[in-house]
Amino acid sequence: MRGNFLPRVRWRVGRGPLKLVGLLGLAMYIRLRLQESPLFTRLKDMGKTSKRPLRESLGNRKVWGMILLALLGATAGQATVWYTGQFYAQVFLLSIMKLNFVTVSIIVGTALIIGTPFFLIFGALSDRIGRKPIIMGGCLIAAVTYIPIYKLMFANPNNHVLLTLLVTLQVIYVTMVYGPIAAFLVEFFQARIRYTSMSVPYHMGNGWFGGATPFIASSIVAATHNNFAGLYYPIAVALMTFVVGSLFLPETRGTRIWDEVGGEPATARAAAGAG
Repeated sequence: MRGNFLPRVRWRVGRGPLKLVGLLGLAMYIRLRLQESPLFTRLKDMGKTSKRPLRESLGNRKVWGMILLALLGATAGQATVWYTGQFYAQVFLLSIMKLNFVTVSIIVGTALIIGTPFFLIFGALSDRIGRKPIIMGGCLIAAVTYIPIYKLMFANPNNHVLLTLLVTLQVIYVTMVYGPIAAFLVEFFQARIRYTSMSVPYHMGNGWFGGATPFIASSIVAATHNNFAGLYYPIAVALMTFVVGSLFLPETRGTRIWDEVGGEPATARAAAGAG
């Protein structure tokens, strides 16, 4: 038994790096075949692209101020609300409420299907009323309602319809904070350093603040023996983002990113007018 099992384990482990290399190669192939955006192409033709984007972005105090503002006032709250609604909800149902995996998967999957169209709804709404009201509103509503939502979930373990509706509500919060975030970040940073500058707050917010949410929340529950104490972390981050973003973030909805390169092409203006 042992002689047959160990080679099979080594074979599977050995295939892991090969799969990773294959995926990286595929990603590079796709990226190299992608065309640049029309705006960046225009910027490049005009000779206005940054020769040292890392230095201009990360070596500039003013840009660092904008990066920190985007992180603390937008992406940190966006990320924790996202990871709470789509991931910690699942952890809570499985680990604290002790529901079986298939039931939880159906509840969360159904909530995601119902909630997904709201990404488009809130993204479009942000074009009309602004990015800030929707992102800040999503953070505030989430912070205020998380504990009542999770207490109601905990009190109704056998009501799967209600559980699905409550997780769906959290997914809608996700769509509020995430739907406008890409437009906000693009409009917040100048084109010549945009990709480098916006990557830092986006990935730090989603990777650190958001990615750590299930782990931190579960650790707080384990340490306090309070089933709802884990929610203090996303609530605190969402409130921080609401305060910082409301006080210091500019509204970017009126920013015309094509103005940096002399205006959008006539074909794009005609298409926008037709729409």
